[in-house]
Amino acid sequence: MNLNIFLRRTRPTLSSLCRLFSAATVDTTATGALVKTNSGGDRKESRVGGGGGGRDTLGGRLLTLTYTKRSAVVTIRKWKEEGHSVRKYELNRIVRELRKIKRYKHALEICEWMVLQEDIKLQPGDYAVHLDLISKIRGLNSAEKFFEDMPDRMRDHAACTSLLHSYVQNRLCDKAEALFKRMAECGLLKSCLPYNHMLSMYVSKGEFEKVPEMIKELKRSKASPDVVTYNLWMTAFASGNDVEGVEKVYLKAKEAKLDPDWVSYSVLTNLYAKTGNIEKAKLALKEMEKLVSKRNRVGYASLVSLHGNLGDKDGVESTWKKIKSSFKKMNDAEYLSMISAVLKLGEFEQAKGLYDEWESVSGTRDARIPNLILAEYMNREEMHLGEKFYERIVEKGINPSYSTWEILTWGYLKRKELEKVLDCFGKAIDAVKKWTVNVRLVKAVCKELEEQGDVKGAEKLMTILRKVGHVNTQLYNSLLRTYAKAGEMALIVEERMAKDNVEMDEETKELIRLTSLMRVTEISTTIS
Repeated sequence: MNLNIFLRRTRPTLSSLCRLFSAATVDTTATGALVKTNSGGDRKESRVGGGGGGRDTLGGRLLTLTYTKRSAVVTIRKWKEEGHSVRKYELNRIVRELRKIKRYKHALEICEWMVLQEDIKLQPGDYAVHLDLISKIRGLNSAEKFFEDMPDRMRDHAACTSLLHSYVQNRLCDKAEALFKRMAECGLLKSCLPYNHMLSMYVSKGEFEKVPEMIKELKRSKASPDVVTYNLWMTAFASGNDVEGVEKVYLKAKEAKLDPDWVSYSVLTNLYAKTGNIEKAKLALKEMEKLVSKRNRVGYASLVSLHGNLGDKDGVESTWKKIKSSFKKMNDAEYLSMISAVLKLGEFEQAKGLYDEWESVSGTRDARIPNLILAEYMNREEMHLGEKFYERIVEKGINPSYSTWEILTWGYLKRKELEKVLDCFGKAIDAVKKWTVNVRLVKAVCKELEEQGDVKGAEKLMTILRKVGHVNTQLYNSLLRTYAKAGEMALIVEERMAKDNVEMDEETKELIRLTSLMRVTEISTTIS
C-alpha cells in the first residue's frame, strides 16, 4: 500500500501531548546533510549567530524576533534588500536554533519561505523539519496534509520518522503502530530513531510490556541502539522496581561502548532511592552531577529533585546556587523542582519565598507552581490560608488547572464541606477535554456522601459523572446506600440504570428492596 493512501485512511484526531523522554524529532543523519547545499551568488555573506562584537547578522536579527506577531519573512526580505546574501545552510542553522528555544512559528516561516525560492534546493531532511513544525503550530491534520502533498522523493525515512514523532507526541498509539509497520514494510527503518519514538510512547503510556518486543525488533534490524534506547529500556524495568533488570541494561550499554548520559544516572538514582539502596543512589547521583552542564540545562531540575528525594538539603541548595550562577533567569521546571524539593524537606517558609520570587519574575502563569503551595496548605489542613492563596493566584491571572480544582476538592473533603467538594470536583472535570477517572477521589467523595446521608449531593455527583460517562453499578450502589442512610426511598432507580445501560448486582437489588420500605420524598431535580 502506498504511504500516501495509507495516511488518508488513518487521519487521526488530536489528543494530549506525550510526556518528556521522547527521542529527537528528526533523524540527525538526514538533517546533518542539509548544510552541504547553499544558494546565492558572490554577495556579502551573512553570519548565523548573534554576531560577536555587535556585528549585524541575519541570525541575530531573526533570533531577536521575540514577539510571534513579527515576521521572519519580512526580516529576510529586508536583509536581502540591503545587499546581503541568504544561504540555505545558514537558514538551516537558524531554524535549528529557533527550534531549540521553542520559537516554532518563526522557524516555520523560514521553512515556508525556503520552499518558495527557486534557487534553494531542498532535501528530504528539510521536509522532515518542516512537517514537524507544521504539527507543532497548526496541528496534526495539517501535518498529514503536508506529508501527502510533498513530492514523492521527499517522502522518505526522515519525513516518515518526523510524522511518527508527531503521532507519538499526540499519544496516537494506533496511528503510530500502523505507520511504524508500514515503514518496516517499505524498508524505511534505517536508524534507531523510529524505534526510540515507539519506545518513548510505550513508556509514557505505561505499556512497559511492549518494550522488550520493540527492543528485539531493533536488534533484528540493521539499526543500532543508542543511549536513548538504553535509557528507555532502563525506564521500563525501573517502573517495576526491577533493580537487577535496570543494572543489566546499564551494563549492556557499557558493553556496546555507549557512554551513559545524565538521564541514565537519573534513572538509576531514582530507582535506588525508591528501593532503599541509598548508598548506590548517592553514587549514581554523583556520576549524574558530572554530566549535567549548561549544554543540557534540563538536567539541573532533575538533580534538584533527586537531592530532595534523598533528603539531601545541602545538595538541593548547592545545585540551586549553581543554576542561579549559570543562568540569568530560572525557568518554570527549575522552580517547580526546587519548591517541590524544599517542601519534601519540610521547609514551607522557604517554599513560599521561592514562590514569591517565581511570581515576581515569571510571565508564564504556569498553574503547576502555585499548585504545590496550595497542596501544602491542604496537607496542613490550613484551609482558610489555602483559600486566600487561591484568591491570590486568580488575581494574578493564573487559570486554575484540573489539579488546582482536585487539590481544593481534597481540602474541602477533609473539612466535610460537601457542597464545596462537589462544586470543585465538577470544575475539575470541566477543566479537561478527557477526564481520566480518579478512582480514589470518587470513592472518597461517595463515602462522605454516604456517611452524611446527603441525597441531594449524591444525585449531583451522579449528574457530574454521567456527563463524562463514568456511571456504573458501584456508583448506583453508593447512591442507594446514601438514600438508605437518609431513610428515604430511591425512586425509579431500575429505570435510570437501564437508561444508563448499567446492570444491577445482588447488592443493588437488596438496596432497592431496603429503600423501598422507607418514606417517599420529592425526587431531586437532578434526576434525569
